[in-house]
Amino acid sequence: MTRLDAVMRRNFIDYASYAILDRAIPDLRDGLKPVQRRLLHTLFEMHDGRYHKVANVIGETMKLHPHGDASIRDALVVLANKDFFIDRQGNFGSVLTGHSAAAPRYIECRLTPLALETMFNDALTEFVPSYDGRTREPVSLPSKLPVILMLGADGIAVGMATRILPHNLVELWEAQIAHLSGKPFQLFPDFPQGGKADVSEYDDGRGRIAARAVLDAPDPRRIVIRAVPYGTTTESVVASIESAIQRGRVQIAAIHDYTTDHVEIELELSRGARADDVIPQLYAYTECSVQVSSNIVVVRDRRPVEMTVSEILRELTDQLRERLRAELVWEQEQLTARKHWLTLERIFVEQKVYRGLETARTAEAVTEQVWTGMKKHQKLFVRPMTDDDVKRLLELRIRRISAFDIDQSKAEEAEIDGKLGVLAKKLANMKATSIAYVKDLIARHGKQYPRRTRLGAFQEIDKKAVARPNVKLAWDADSGFFGSTIKGDKFQMSVSEFDHVLLVADDGSYRIVQAPEKLLIPGKLLHAAVFDAEKGAAFTVIYRDRQRFAFGKRVAIQGFIRGKEYLLIKDKAGKVDLLLPGDAQGILHLKFAAMKRQRVHEAIFDLAELETTGVAARGARLAPKPVAQIKLAEKPTPTKPPRGGGKKGEQTALF
Repeated sequence: MTRLDAVMRRNFIDYASYAILDRAIPDLRDGLKPVQRRLLHTLFEMHDGRYHKVANVIGETMKLHPHGDASIRDALVVLANKDFFIDRQGNFGSVLTGHSAAAPRYIECRLTPLALETMFNDALTEFVPSYDGRTREPVSLPSKLPVILMLGADGIAVGMATRILPHNLVELWEAQIAHLSGKPFQLFPDFPQGGKADVSEYDDGRGRIAARAVLDAPDPRRIVIRAVPYGTTTESVVASIESAIQRGRVQIAAIHDYTTDHVEIELELSRGARADDVIPQLYAYTECSVQVSSNIVVVRDRRPVEMTVSEILRELTDQLRERLRAELVWEQEQLTARKHWLTLERIFVEQKVYRGLETARTAEAVTEQVWTGMKKHQKLFVRPMTDDDVKRLLELRIRRISAFDIDQSKAEEAEIDGKLGVLAKKLANMKATSIAYVKDLIARHGKQYPRRTRLGAFQEIDKKAVARPNVKLAWDADSGFFGSTIKGDKFQMSVSEFDHVLLVADDGSYRIVQAPEKLLIPGKLLHAAVFDAEKGAAFTVIYRDRQRFAFGKRVAIQGFIRGKEYLLIKDKAGKVDLLLPGDAQGILHLKFAAMKRQRVHEAIFDLAELETTGVAARGARLAPKPVAQIKLAEKPTPTKPPRGGGKKGEQTALF
C-alpha cells in the first residue's frame, strides 16, 4: 500500500461524514443545511427592520461559512424564492423561467415576520464557536415550523442522496393539529410552480409522483400552457417541445412564450392537427409530464436516517410541543425573577430597611445590615435572597428610594401574578397550548400560502397509441439497404418509432426490427410490413433447396427477439420462390428441370393441401423431381356440367 493509499483510507470516512452531516443532508431539527442556517442567523443578527444589500449579507455570512460567496449567494436566492423566510426586493430570478438573479450588489433582502416569529430565540439556542473562533454560530435554530417538509431539499453526499418534496404549509399545520388531537392525517406535495400531480404512488414519501403541466385548449387549433411541472422551467419545457417537433412527434407549427409572473406559453398547431390529439402527444414526449421520485434522508442525532413524511411530521410536532414548553418555562422564570426583584425592592423601601445603613461603618457591616433587615420579612420573598440581590439593593439610588411608588410596584406584581397564572395553565395542558399556537399561525399567515398544485389521478398515456407515423422507410434494390436514410423506391412505408417491421428476404431469413436507419438485407427483399406482436404474421412459403426440390408449408411468426435473424428454411443454399399470405389458395404449376429420357415434364399442387407447421419445419415436398420453375394460378370455381351431363365416366376439368 502506498503512502497516498494510506492517507486516502484514513481520511475518507472523515470526508464522507463531513459531506453528509455538514454539507448535503439537512438536519431534522430545523430542516436546514449549514449554509442556510448560517445565512438565516446572520440575517437575524443584522435585522433592524430595513432591507440589506445581498452583497453585505453574503459578506457577513462568510464569517461563519468557510466555502466562499457562491454557495451563500445560491442558497440565499433559493430560500428567497420559496417565499417563507426571506423578504426580497429586486430581481431574484424566477423559478418559473429559470432566469438567474441579478448581481448581489443590486438586490436586497430581510427576514419575514414569519421567520422572526418562529425561527429564532437566543435564550433557547445552543451556540458553538465559528470555524475561526472569532464569533459563534448556532448548532440548530429553535424552529417551531416543519421546515424540512415546507422547503423540501435536494442533496448528493458520499454514498447517499436525499430528495424531499415541498409540501403546503397550511396542510402541514393542519396535520400537526390532527396529530396532537390523535387523529389520522395524510400529506402530499405542493410545488411552487403549481401544475398538476398524481400522488397515487407517493407512499408517504417513499415512492414517486407524476407531475404535469396545466394545458388549456381555448380552441381546437391552439393550446396554452398555464403551469409547468415541478423540476422544470418554461425554458426547459419549450426546449423539449422544440425537440419533439424536430423529431415529428408533436404537430405544432409555432411556439409563443408570454410568461411573466404567470406561465403562458401559446402553441399553434399544425394544419390538420387538433388539440385533443396533440395534448396526449405533449404529455408523452415533452417535459409537460415528468416523474418525480422522493427519497427522504435526514440527519437525526448526527446520523443520516431514512424517514417517511408522517414520521417526520410526528417528530417535529412533538419537538414543537417541547419548544413551546421551554419558551413558557423560560418566560415563567423571567417573570418570577422580575417579581422577586420587585418584592425585594418594595420591602427594602416600604419597611425602611435602608435606614439601618446609616449606622454601618464598613462595607461588611452594610451588607450584614441589609441581610438582617430583609430577613425579618423573608416570608414575603418569592424565592430566597442571594448575595447578588443584596448587591443590587445597595446600588439603589437615593432618588429612586425617595420617589418609590409602592402602589405602582404592587400593581406590577399583581400583573405578573396574572401572567404567571396564565403560563401555569398553559404548561398544565401543553396539548391544548400547542394546538392553539398552530391555529393562531394559520389564522395570521395561512392566507399567504394557498395550495398551488392540483391533485388528481392521471390517465396513463400510451406512447405507442399517440405516436405519429413520422419515420419513412424504403428499400434500395441496387445497394440492398433498407431504412429511414435510404432513398429507395420499393417497400416505401411510414411507421412510428415504436412500430416493429417484419423483413423477409428470398434466402429465407427474416428479422423483426424497429425503424432502422440503415440495414443491409441479404439477397432480395420479399416482404416488409409493420408487425403486430399480439396478432403475429402467417405466411405460405414455397421454396426450393440446393438440389432444387420444391417444398411448401404454412407458418405463423409470433415470438421474437428484436433484431435477431431467423430462418424460414434450413437450407442456407435454398431460395424462397413464393411468399404468400397464410390463407393463400391456388394451384402451383411445377415445371421440372430438364433431364435425359424424361417423359413427365410438369406437375400441379393444390395449396389447400398444405398444413401449418413450425417455422423451422421442412414442410411438404411438392413434386418428386427437381423443379426449374414454379408458377401460381388461381384455383378456378368448378362449373356445372351441361344439362343431361356428359358421357358415363367423364369428369369436368378444373383447368
